[in-house]
Amino acid sequence: MKRPLMGKKAPKIRVFLVDDHPAVREGVRTFLTAQGSITVVGEAANDKQALRGLKKTAADVVILDINLPGVDGGELARRLRVMAPAVKLIAFSIHAGQEYVVRMARCGAHGYVMKDAPTAMLVEAIGLVHAGGLSFPPGMTDAILAPGSKPAASVLTAREREVLALLAEGLANKEVARKLGISVRTAETHREHLSRKLGIAPIAGLTKYAIQHGLTTLTLPAAPPED
Repeated sequence: MKRPLMGKKAPKIRVFLVDDHPAVREGVRTFLTAQGSITVVGEAANDKQALRGLKKTAADVVILDINLPGVDGGELARRLRVMAPAVKLIAFSIHAGQEYVVRMARCGAHGYVMKDAPTAMLVEAIGLVHAGGLSFPPGMTDAILAPGSKPAASVLTAREREVLALLAEGLANKEVARKLGISVRTAETHREHLSRKLGIAPIAGLTKYAIQHGLTTLTLPAAPPED
């Protein structure tokens, strides 16, 4: 009698830690490893170790302390993204200010987690960015997606951009499907992915994003004149 085939176990998410405090790295490493779905494949205490380590290590997600001594966190984020464009980057910081979040997003970070937040939030962020989404603090989406910011554009596929442009023009899912030659269900799936990746559900918000990032020929309505 043949044994039933067992489903393949999902591979663990490979995380690389960059923080100059050994105690922080140890604490984060211990917690993440205990999750079972994550493995820490490398660590670094400074920018040189981070760049050198990522060249030798196959990582999926980098947890980056943005306050490393002697280096700007945003600049290091840019360098890491250029060197390893497929790797997802989560900024890890003691700063809660909007300016820090927006800067790291514009430097290529896919997420931003406070160091004093429950560690479970870091685990959640890792899973979200690894799946192709973004993980930024609530209430900061508008600032991050303001004109001149392109943190989320890089996570959209060419097809998702096409769907977004058509949705912004007012087309329903059925019309999008007909226009692109895909099934209605596929069009709906693309819209779901767009909302998850950008953290925007309402069609008005998706339209605003498309306009601000030049994905449609539409323009934002002019502001009403002041009295």
